[in-house]
Amino acid sequence: MAATGAEQPAGELSIGMLGPLRVEVGGHPVTLTANRLRTVLAVLALSAGEPVPVRRLAAAMWGVEQPDHPRRAVNLYLTRLRARLGQAAIRTDPAGYTLVVGPDQVDALRFARLLQRAAGTADPATERATLHEALDLWRGTPFEDLRSDLLDELDMPRLVEQRMTALERRIELDLAAGLGTELVTELQELTTRHPLRENLWAHLMTALYRAGRQADALATYQRLFRLLADQLGVQPGQAVQDVHRAVLAGGPQLDPVAGHRVADQPVPRQLPAGPHQFTGRLASLDSLDAMLAGDRTRDGNGGRIEPATVMIGAIAGTAGVGKTALAMHWAHRVADRFPDGQLYVNLRGFDLDARPVTPDEAVRGFLTALGVPASRIPNDLPAQVALYRSMVAGRRMLVVLDNACDAEQTRPLLPGTVGCLVLITSRNQLTGLVARDGAHLLVLDVLTPAEGLELLAARLGAARVSAERPAAEEIVEGCARLPLALAVVAARAAVHSTFPLAALAGELRGALDVLAGDDPATDLRVVFDWSYRTLTPAAGRMFRLLGLNPGPDTSVPLAASLTGLPSARARTLLAELARIHLIEEHAPGRYTFHDLLRTYARELAAGTLTDDGRDRATRRLLDHYVHSAVPAARLLNPNRWQTVVPPLPLAGVAPERPADSSEALAWFAAEDSGLLAALDGAVAAGLNTHAWQLAWALGGYLPRAGRVREWVEIQRVALEVVERTGDAREHAWAHRSLARAYRQVGRFDEAHEHMNRALDLYTGAGDRAGMAHTHHSLGQLYEMREKPRDALDHAQRAFEIFQEIGDSSGAASALNGMGWCRTRLGDHERALADCEEALRLQQTIGDRYGEATTWDSLGYIHGQLGGYEQAVTCCRRGIALHHDGGDRVSEADTTMQLGDTHRAFGNHAAAERSFRQAIQILDEINQPTGPARAKLIDLLAAGCPRIAHHQSIRPDPQEQGRRSPHT
Repeated sequence: MAATGAEQPAGELSIGMLGPLRVEVGGHPVTLTANRLRTVLAVLALSAGEPVPVRRLAAAMWGVEQPDHPRRAVNLYLTRLRARLGQAAIRTDPAGYTLVVGPDQVDALRFARLLQRAAGTADPATERATLHEALDLWRGTPFEDLRSDLLDELDMPRLVEQRMTALERRIELDLAAGLGTELVTELQELTTRHPLRENLWAHLMTALYRAGRQADALATYQRLFRLLADQLGVQPGQAVQDVHRAVLAGGPQLDPVAGHRVADQPVPRQLPAGPHQFTGRLASLDSLDAMLAGDRTRDGNGGRIEPATVMIGAIAGTAGVGKTALAMHWAHRVADRFPDGQLYVNLRGFDLDARPVTPDEAVRGFLTALGVPASRIPNDLPAQVALYRSMVAGRRMLVVLDNACDAEQTRPLLPGTVGCLVLITSRNQLTGLVARDGAHLLVLDVLTPAEGLELLAARLGAARVSAERPAAEEIVEGCARLPLALAVVAARAAVHSTFPLAALAGELRGALDVLAGDDPATDLRVVFDWSYRTLTPAAGRMFRLLGLNPGPDTSVPLAASLTGLPSARARTLLAELARIHLIEEHAPGRYTFHDLLRTYARELAAGTLTDDGRDRATRRLLDHYVHSAVPAARLLNPNRWQTVVPPLPLAGVAPERPADSSEALAWFAAEDSGLLAALDGAVAAGLNTHAWQLAWALGGYLPRAGRVREWVEIQRVALEVVERTGDAREHAWAHRSLARAYRQVGRFDEAHEHMNRALDLYTGAGDRAGMAHTHHSLGQLYEMREKPRDALDHAQRAFEIFQEIGDSSGAASALNGMGWCRTRLGDHERALADCEEALRLQQTIGDRYGEATTWDSLGYIHGQLGGYEQAVTCCRRGIALHHDGGDRVSEADTTMQLGDTHRAFGNHAAAERSFRQAIQILDEINQPTGPARAKLIDLLAAGCPRIAHHQSIRPDPQEQGRRSPHT
């Protein structure tokens, strides 16, 4: 029976919107047939207890085509609605109309409250029960029988995403509680409906494994692998891969656990140290606390804004006002509420003398912190962002984006699901994030006078400030109440603890009188200048020269080379600058500026250094990088054949010398941003030799780090540089290197174009070694394109030239390539002869690396000829040599080859051991394990040996270019 009249109390009203609209009054259903009547009720219900303005109601009911008198039209519908619900159900307020109903009487609002309750508990059992209760409220698609653009665009996607995140979390807790078989059917349906939500696939694999269906779990992974490859060009995320690894190993990770993560995921803790002494800002801290507590705010139409996917806090304010200090202090204070970790990046959006961090670089850093090996990070930004959001989905993480220049720089870094909090600092107010993404904006003003005194007291002692309060107050005002300026002045006062504050205030007053202004930036410049003038001459010179470094920070060895001083003296001067807060030691032995101080140092350098002095300092910095990077690159790959001789360094340059390949890799990782900036600086300074040699060195590191797009870009720069030098050999090297980079990213046509150009240049210069190596590279390129006949032609030409010039190592490598191509063409007897000759040469000259690759080829060839024992012996010798030489990638490749051999001859158990060993090696060195896993899965799915003794061993086409012994 429909309820009507004022006698029906509003408190008995119940509204369901998580499915078709359902309305009850006093327990009796109420039918609303008109779409606009249902729509106005839905909008009122979503803001239960708070007024909704007429313009929002009209927008929801009519969209852009509103009636001539929208208020009158809305009133008409509200009158009809009151007649159905009761006159007391809707109250007229000055700000609009309010539905008199509690949040628990509206299912969408009760759902949100239950999610908050679940997120706030530390007890997994309570959280699980609360999520079950919340999800039981759903009956279908929100607003299923309503037609409203406003609801469809704003509220429906938010609710659906909240439900999916809660569902993933509930299933995760179900699995942790010991369920498995009971979840299989539900998860199979969910992965069909939501195929790109990787957490669901991980849960399904776990449930299948617990149900005793290991093969089905492995097949599920393969379906996801193919799906992501086809649609996004990426591999499954780390969480899914961890579950897959556990399924393969049959390990205990998939057993029920009390924790809330299915797989063992890294927990990053990237927050820099908070400010040593933080004072004041109580109102700002309260505002951030309120945001985290989930307080709902109103939009411009009076409606409530609920966190739709991720909560965003933005701290905006002028330079030097203390945005980063506030963000770091508060982030550390709430870090324990984000048990899955904290991510941090300084985006350098306002550093005039260093390039801003690109979203690509930032996402890569986050993925690395989340445990994704560099080799598994996609090359294009959309795929990187998709992987990043998949990695953090369902996790409770704090993400701090410091010094953002605008909303577009931050948007790719925003997680996509509830549970994460993003805290952004910027000099801009990021209105785009506020309007489009619902960010909570906190505009930070200068300190109050009391807060300024509190800051001084914290750094200088309350007794000292109290004893000279008028002088302290003058210092606070002289610093424009800017924390950065006060920190610099306080640092000087702390160093000179016997100086009266009145004397320091007088000095500051005199400086301000000379350069007075209303702009806080002017006051900052005065404070910087006042502090700088107290430095010793040597420290002042160090400060100015540091401003010439284009990189984000400076190590002690780099500072020593930049200034031409011994390392111990440079360290002493850096410590002097840090004591008075002109630079900061943000990591042991690494120093950086506030961006305003960097600009100030650069201005001083421009005003005090002669052109020659500035050029010599820049040259010393580039000498340091080139003379450090070139030997480090040699350690990473001793087999690079090009001769690179850096220009003689200027006096005072002391390059760094990593001892081995692991130290070289660590050095590149620490200095990569500085090296890229130095490359740009060398180009700008016209130091072409430094530029291309830095590119040569980085070409040995970036591909290993999985940063192939950057490799392509620096090789393009290198080509542009050497085109200006007129040196044909350098020009040829640049074309060949760019071709190799293009080959790595699959741009084979461009790779061929540049490789052929390199061959023409080497031929024109009469460089026979260059010609031979380029023919060898062309053979590899044709092989990757599945053209073994063309590959053989180039390998033969390379062999002929290597023989002519007496390069036995090159000739042996080319022979091995010829043998590999011949066996691919079915000419196994001649292939065997080529590779046996290659092996003889390599053993004669002691080329153990070449010998290892040839043993791999011989293992494959003997397998094709039916020689099982010989094939196994050859593979094992190659594996041992690769292991001894530290080439773990090739060790894994040959171990996979050994597995193929065992399987081809029916030794199922030995094949399984080999594939598992290859996976373990690749995991240890953070390399892609997909091909090895695919072989193991295929083997396990077969269930028993089913390949005939005589069947040939076919290379995996996807791996052909990478695993070829002569690549």
